[in-house]
Amino acid sequence: MTSLFDLYKPGVGPSSSHTMGPMRAAFQFTTGLKDRGVLDRVARVQAELYGSLALTGVGHATDRAVLLGLAGNEPATIAPESIEPTIASIRASRRINLGGSRSIAFEEASDLVFHRSTMFPPNSATQHPNGLRLTAFDDAGKVLDQRTFFSIGGGFITEDVTQPGAAGSAAQTDAHIPFPFHSAAEMLEQAQARSLTISQLMLANESARFGKLSADAAQEKVLERVDRIWDIMSSCIDRGVATEGTLPGGLNVRRRAHRLAERLREKEAAGTPSDPLAPLDWVTVWAMAVNEENAAGGRVVTAPTNGAAGVIPAVARYYERFIPGADREGMQRFFLTSAAIGILYKENASISGAEVGCQGEVGVACSMAAGGLTAALGGTNGQIEHAAEIGMEHNLGMTCDPIGGLVQIPCIERNAMGAVKAVQASRIAMNELETHKVSLDQVIRTMYLTGMDMQSRYKETSLAGLALNIIEC
Repeated sequence: MTSLFDLYKPGVGPSSSHTMGPMRAAFQFTTGLKDRGVLDRVARVQAELYGSLALTGVGHATDRAVLLGLAGNEPATIAPESIEPTIASIRASRRINLGGSRSIAFEEASDLVFHRSTMFPPNSATQHPNGLRLTAFDDAGKVLDQRTFFSIGGGFITEDVTQPGAAGSAAQTDAHIPFPFHSAAEMLEQAQARSLTISQLMLANESARFGKLSADAAQEKVLERVDRIWDIMSSCIDRGVATEGTLPGGLNVRRRAHRLAERLREKEAAGTPSDPLAPLDWVTVWAMAVNEENAAGGRVVTAPTNGAAGVIPAVARYYERFIPGADREGMQRFFLTSAAIGILYKENASISGAEVGCQGEVGVACSMAAGGLTAALGGTNGQIEHAAEIGMEHNLGMTCDPIGGLVQIPCIERNAMGAVKAVQASRIAMNELETHKVSLDQVIRTMYLTGMDMQSRYKETSLAGLALNIIEC
């Protein structure tokens, strides 16, 4: 099963599928060259981008991500402030320090190729619109290694193992998971049979991954890591709120979270009549702050993707700031439960905007946040499932049509809307009987089929929708 810490991964913006995934693939490629003992023979590398990676790659910083990965950097550990100097050095010298240890010539015009009219790499058995093929050559032009990767959303990558030189499938080494589930119905049945909440079931599963530790020590380890994820998210909110200026990329989009937060603080300081919807204004600010940080290439956490990274932190901050009695345990329930819901989407549908549109990113984040908030508020398992279902039901069919291929318009505001929807979905579920007509499993299946029916030009290609109809000045 997918782990909570696979869904919630620290990285850098602006895109988990177009930045983090390609960076991880390029890093894995260079690691493979070292492992095969051929790195010292490499004279040239070529990266070829296909489909959505090619069509919106420049706006999503895919080109930069590939360079950084080839230079031996990973999304989880790279310092955001080091990105610009590293890219500038590679482009100025026209050389790359492959794997961080071997300097070779790198001509970006010929060694980083955008195949904008080809969706999948030729002769590939695997198909996904985010394809990346990496090839290493020796001095004579002979191929030393070639590997084909697919960035499948949320920073996850998979490899076409049918290609020559592929690493092959790794052996399963995960610890025994005590309560595996592959559907919402199965998750609820497992929890009911053992009188567990969804968060307790998830905690047991995550703790089992630390097989060498005692049960208590493993649980504390998991909870410490959950706390750390929230710390990173919370810091991201604070940076986004504190920062002013214009986002990179050429659209000249102003950062608005800082100004909006100042206006809210001014109203509060003036003692104006209390606005009952003010907490939702703050949810909007926090979601936009995170996604402005993401658009600027800052440190964020996939939740479950970078493009949707603002929804869950904003709803978590709403719980922390506006719910009386909010505490650490409630926040842990929020993340454990939201991850359980995210796993269902990851394993039964998709969290890739290039595959199913933005319903698979902001829609999934909204569903996760709605269920997580309901858990934090002490809702029953049935109410959690209902809230998650509502969160997705009203995001079905949402396209991914970023203007200029940038994760800015409509992405930043869309996160704010997704966060507000999540709060409302939780409130509906908490005030309803647990019986409802549409199940979470049914809405997950519907989302996936809707995504399969959606035309590819509405799926992170910037060929239709707002991306086509807004004239850039």
